[in-house]
Formats: sequence, C-alpha cells, structure tokens
Amino acid sequence: MSKSVAEILRDNNFRFNKQFGQNFITDTNLLDAIVADSGVTSEDIVVEIGTGAGTLTAAIAKVAKKVISFEIDRNLKEILDITLSGLDNVQVVFSDIMKVSDSELQSIVCGKYKVVANLPYYITTPIIMRFLESEYKPESISVMVQKEVAERICSKANSSEYGAITAVVDLYANAEITRIVGKTNFYPVPKVDSAVLRLDVVENKYNCDKTKVKQIIKAAFAMRRKTLVNNLMQIGFTREKIEGVLISLGIDLRVRGEVLNVPDFIRLAENLL
Repeated sequence: MSKSVAEILRDNNFRFNKQFGQNFITDTNLLDAIVADSGVTSEDIVVEIGTGAGTLTAAIAKVAKKVISFEIDRNLKEILDITLSGLDNVQVVFSDIMKVSDSELQSIVCGKYKVVANLPYYITTPIIMRFLESEYKPESISVMVQKEVAERICSKANSSEYGAITAVVDLYANAEITRIVGKTNFYPVPKVDSAVLRLDVVENKYNCDKTKVKQIIKAAFAMRRKTLVNNLMQIGFTREKIEGVLISLGIDLRVRGEVLNVPDFIRLAENLL
C-alpha cells in the first residue's frame, strides 16, 4: 500500500462519524505490538470489532489463521477495498456486533476464537460484557480502550478505581494492561490516552450463580458513599438480615462495597439470595 491511511481517507472523501467514535491507528509497529500482546497465533480465528480503516485488521491477518471483522459504518467499504486488498484470510461483516446473536456469531466463526479490537470509547463496557456474558465466549479479549477504563477494570479492591465493572469482569476473566498508548498514535487524535487491555477468559473461574452475584455487586456500588448495608437495603433486604449475614461472614457492618473482592460478593450472594 503506497499511500498512507490518512491519504486514502482524504482521497475517498471519508468523513469521520462522531457517533461511532472513530479513531484509527496508523503506526505499524504499534499495530504489530497490539497483535503480539493478544497472543494470537497462526492457529487462531480472530473476531475484530470495528474494522475502521483496516490497519489493525491487516496486522492481525499477518499472524492469524482468519480475521472476521465487524464494522458498523458502511461508508468505509471503499476504503477497506483498498487497505485490505489481497488479504484472503479477512472477512468483513457490516453489522453491529451488539445486534448479532450468539447463534449468528457461531455460524460465522465456526469454532474457538479470540477477540482483538480498537474499541470506540462510548461502547467499551457493553462490548466487553457482550462477550463475557455470552454462551459463546472467546478464549481471550484484547482491546484498545480508554486508559482510565483499563485501569478501573484491572484495579484491586479498596482502591479509588475499583468499581462494579472490576468485580463483574473478574467473575469471568483475568485482566491485565499490556501497554499504555499515547493519544498521538491515533488519527484523528482523541482527547485522552489509551491502553491495551487483555482479558483471558477462565472457564468456571468461580463456582457460583453469576446472575445472583452480579445483582449483589450492582447494588453494592449503586451509591459509593453509602455503606454496603444501606445499599443492599435498596434492593429489598432488611437491615437485620444484612447485618446478620455480615456478622456471620466476619465483615465490618460499616464497610462500603469497594472494600469487598469477588469471593466476598459470592459469599454475600449465597447467604442473602
């Protein structure tokens, strides 16, 4: 490809759509590093979310067995015809992944897969949870996200970053930040820095009823300044019942939700629900 991605976009009069949170990566070394961080090999089928200008898609295709890339913006088709030309192991699907059912995804992928993506900031959490809560889970999810979001997901209990999303993700996967990426690596340049977040999905990481545990987690973080007791009362438990369970589990009655880790939430769910 003799022209740069920016030149191809300009030549085709492409207009960035703020609705889709489009910020493309053009640095080939960075693209290769993201793929390396994901652990993708020649045996892997990769599902990419947001083909964009195809730069990450092409980098994945150099390594993976096959890339199935979902893109919501059909205006990128002419761009992708150029940037992905000659890559016979790439399939672009113009669909919103949030509207693709598990059965549809399975019929397209046909086997085990990994997710690699440069995610739009506005839909980071819904997309991550769409895959983690799926009946057709990937082996891993490696995504470029807002640095602050990655730090929150990888945070520890009893820290300012720790929140409901941290605990819910931990129910399904082991999370780590593999690299920090400055905002100047994107075109157009966003307002904040990013990070590559890798989630390794662990089958039955915790032996629990995840639906019940998530209910307790969501309630525990509903109002951060309130105590765990007061937050749990908002979903129908009496103070007496909550305090009785906390005492039996050896948990301070004045504690707030952010002090508890996932095993604590599991024990709460098992004793309250």
